[in-house]
Amino acid sequence: MEFIKFRNVEKTYKNGVNAVYDINLDIKKGEFVFVIGASGSGKSTLIKMLYREERPTIGEIYVGGINVAKVKNSKVYKLRRKIGIVFQDYKLLPKLTVYENVAFALEIYGLPTVEVRRKVLKALDLVGLKSRTKSYPDQLSGGEQQRVAIARAIVNSPKLLICDEPTGNLDPDTSLEVMKVIEKINDLGTTIVMATHDREMVDKMKKRVILLDNGKLVKDYEKGSYSHYEGN
Repeated sequence: MEFIKFRNVEKTYKNGVNAVYDINLDIKKGEFVFVIGASGSGKSTLIKMLYREERPTIGEIYVGGINVAKVKNSKVYKLRRKIGIVFQDYKLLPKLTVYENVAFALEIYGLPTVEVRRKVLKALDLVGLKSRTKSYPDQLSGGEQQRVAIARAIVNSPKLLICDEPTGNLDPDTSLEVMKVIEKINDLGTTIVMATHDREMVDKMKKRVILLDNGKLVKDYEKGSYSHYEGN
């Protein structure tokens, strides 16, 4: 069953740049999909349309049966409660501890303290940082900070985790550690859509790969069929 659907999606910015063109794409529930392509290929635009940072100019995008393009601005926050988002920069609050950074989103929703604690510790355990609850961001390595950001993104058990260049600031070994955490989240049933430049890492992971070029979807590699050495 398709969890995400793009139907004839185009995005043209106000400056006239056509970022994506005629995208038709289905992603099943529980899939792990990489979106790759050169700078300017449309990766970030495609990702941003999924969580309604951008609207398509033409076409429809469905996430879990909801037409994301038609969600009103005043209701976007409700959509984002169901979606976890991880960025290249960790966006942690420097004066809050690891625990407080992850708990922050839940506290905004007014959840009881006991439930917040249960969810935060579960998320931190999943990313391997349950022992660092009292640490501050500047006491952590880059990889640990990104894992805190991942814990924050999944603390509300989203059905979809969107990652926009999550390993862009990390060295190869740390990138692989972070990817193993994300793969573990996928194994628990969360759908993953990840934009990345890191083709070497994509090759190692052997997941489905969507290749964009000049805003068009030019290749859709089945799980494990993409090779870094194909010359794309």
